[in-house]
Amino acid sequence: QAVRRMLANISHDIRTPMTVVLGYLEIMRLRKECREELLEKVEARAGEVMELMDRFFTLAKLEAGDMELERSRVDVGEVCRETVLDFYQILTRQEIRVEAEIPEGAVWGCCDREALRRILNNLISNAVRYGGDGGYLGVSLREGEDALFLEVADRGPGAGEQVFQRLVTLEDSRSSGEGSGLGLSIARELARRMGGDIDLESVPGLRTVFTVRLPKWQDERDS
Repeated sequence: QAVRRMLANISHDIRTPMTVVLGYLEIMRLRKECREELLEKVEARAGEVMELMDRFFTLAKLEAGDMELERSRVDVGEVCRETVLDFYQILTRQEIRVEAEIPEGAVWGCCDREALRRILNNLISNAVRYGGDGGYLGVSLREGEDALFLEVADRGPGAGEQVFQRLVTLEDSRSSGEGSGLGLSIARELARRMGGDIDLESVPGLRTVFTVRLPKWQDERDS
């Protein structure tokens, strides 16, 4: 039943943007004066399909055990700063205020660097897409006794645990009604593969916080 539902949702999530693409192409055929503007929209929708397929592929590899994660000493603070900067243009264009509380010195975690970047990218993308109306993005990093805690917060319409479900359809994701829910499912699976997890606390319209827990790099491993 799970496989059948997954296949049905894959078909649904791909069909929606592809239907729009075909519609734009038909308009371009009939109204050549709109071609340039519509080409940009077709390109954007095609990019959505490629992103969606990449997420399905990543999730399939994770669940099949075909994705190897190499845990090593990683400066989590540096990865946080780099990833936030990747979103600079989007955040500026949407007038989203950013509050970053990241220690200036190195904060060493025991994780896979690329997997960590993907987790952060998915969480920030989620916050911008679904919580952007709140005009706020918070990113903070703190150290516990044996773990690191990385928080990504927004002030959007809120979210529930269902956002981590990998079998949701476009309509089932957060209140905006867009997105397949795969990004957060992948983020949590990657965190768990590295010995951590992702927790969610949400008060709609006030604050929605995803907290990534990651193992610290223990000093004895450095010797």
